[in-house]
Amino acid sequence: MNEEILINITPQETRVALIQHGAVQELQIERTRQRGIVGNIYLAKVARVLPGMQSAFIEIGLERTAFMHVADMAQNNPQAQIEKLLFEGQNVLVQVLKDPLGTKGARLTTQLSIAGRNLVYLPPAGSDPASEKYIGVSQRIDQPEEREAIKARLAGLMPTDEQGGIIVRTSAQDASDTELKHDLHYLRTTWEKIREAVNHSAAPSLLYQDLSLAERVLRDVASETTSQIRVDSAENFEKLKGFAALYMPNLLNKLTLHRGERALFDLFDVDTEINKALGRRVDLKSGGYLMIDQTESMTTIDVNTGSYVGARNLDDTVYKTNLEAAHALARQLRLRNLGGIIIIDFIDMIGKDHQEFVLNELNRNLERDHARTSVSGFSSLGLVEMTRKRTRESLAHITCEPCATCQGKGEIKTPQTICYEILREIVREHRQFNPREFRIVAAPDVIDLFLEEENQFLAQLGDFINKPIKLQAEGSFRQEQYDIVLS
Repeated sequence: MNEEILINITPQETRVALIQHGAVQELQIERTRQRGIVGNIYLAKVARVLPGMQSAFIEIGLERTAFMHVADMAQNNPQAQIEKLLFEGQNVLVQVLKDPLGTKGARLTTQLSIAGRNLVYLPPAGSDPASEKYIGVSQRIDQPEEREAIKARLAGLMPTDEQGGIIVRTSAQDASDTELKHDLHYLRTTWEKIREAVNHSAAPSLLYQDLSLAERVLRDVASETTSQIRVDSAENFEKLKGFAALYMPNLLNKLTLHRGERALFDLFDVDTEINKALGRRVDLKSGGYLMIDQTESMTTIDVNTGSYVGARNLDDTVYKTNLEAAHALARQLRLRNLGGIIIIDFIDMIGKDHQEFVLNELNRNLERDHARTSVSGFSSLGLVEMTRKRTRESLAHITCEPCATCQGKGEIKTPQTICYEILREIVREHRQFNPREFRIVAAPDVIDLFLEEENQFLAQLGDFINKPIKLQAEGSFRQEQYDIVLS
C-alpha cells in the first residue's frame, strides 16, 4: 500500500495526516494547552488519608490534589483498608486514570501500566505480584485457539528474567515476531528509565509522560506498509530520530525532513480536507451525497442519490450510490474520528444480494481503520448499526465550539417567531406593571419586520394596552435576543 505520514508541528499544536493512495485518510490534532495527563506516572506524596471514604488525597504537583480510592491500589488483599496501606507524607508511585475535571482533581492508581503498540506492560512495582510473568490477552481476541497461540508466541519472546506482566492488545494478532520484540524492548526500556528517575527525584515529580502525538504516531500508526514519514520541523525531526533510534529503529530510514517551498500539508491539500470534514454534507463523485450528524449519544449518516440518475434503472442507481457511500463513509469515520454508536441509513434496496454487497464493501473499507469497529447487518427498518472505538476526541470537538447564535442547536428562530414572542411578552408585562411606555430593543431583522409586515399587529397591540410602543434596533444583538424596556 502506498502510505505516507505527514507531521506538521508548531509550538501551539501538532497535526498528523495519514495519506493512502494520494488521499487523506486520517487526521489527528493535539494542541499544547489541551493535552491531558492520563497515563502520566508521578512520584507523589500522600497529603491526607480519609478512612471514612477509603480514599486519599495525593499531591502530584498540580494546582489541585489528586484522588485515589483503595480499589485503585495494587494489593493482594481486596479487603485491606486504606489507612493500613498509606500514611500522610508517604511517597508513592502513581499513574493518572482520569484528568482533572472542574473542581475535581485527577484520579490515580498504583496499578501501573505502560502501553505500547501491540502490548501493555505491567511493571513488577505496579502489577499484582501474583501476576508477575503473567501474559493476558485482550477479550476482543475471543477465539480460544488464537488466544493460546498468541500467548505461546509471547512466552517465547519474553526474557527469562522478566518479572512484569504483559497484556496482549488486539493489534498483536497481525504483528510479526519482530514487531512484538520491538514493542517489548520499548516498554522494558521505558520502565527502566522510570525506575532510574525514582532514585533521584523528590516527590511530587513527574517521572513519565505519555508520548506526544508525533511519537504516538510512530508507535501506533507507522508500519511496514508506510513508505515515508515527513516532518516539517527540523528540531522535532531530530527528536523523532532519537526516539526512533531508541525504541523502533526499523522506522529510522523512513523519517525525512520536509524542506520544500510549499507547506507540507499543501502537498496533499490537507487543510481543504479538514474544512470539508467539519461540514455536514459530503458529496460523492457520482452526484450523490452523505449527510453526517454528530450528537452526544450517536452519529447518524444519511445516504442520498442527489443528482445521480444511473445508467439503467432505479435499482442500479441506488445500488451504485450505496456502494460509493460505503467507501466514502468509512473514510469519513477516520477523518472525523467519529466513535461510539453510528447509524447508517443507506438508500432502500430491494435485493438482498445488493444489501450483502454493500455490507461487504463497508467492512472491506473499515479494515484499514486503526480503531476497532463492529458492523451489524441491515435492521428491519433498513438501517445499518455499527460501533467504532473512541480513541480520542473527534475532529469537530477539538477544532470547533457551539455556535454563539444557535448555541449548538443548528437552527435559530425566525424573525417572525421572535416578533410574536415579543408581542406576547408585552401583554404579560402590561398585566403586571403600569409603565408609561414600552421600548422593544431587538436585532435589526426583527425591528424591520415590526416596521413592515407586522406593523399592523404592533399598532393593534398599542391601542389595546393604550400605551406607546417604541422600537430600537441593536446591531450587536443576535436574532433571538431582545429586551423590553419599561419606562
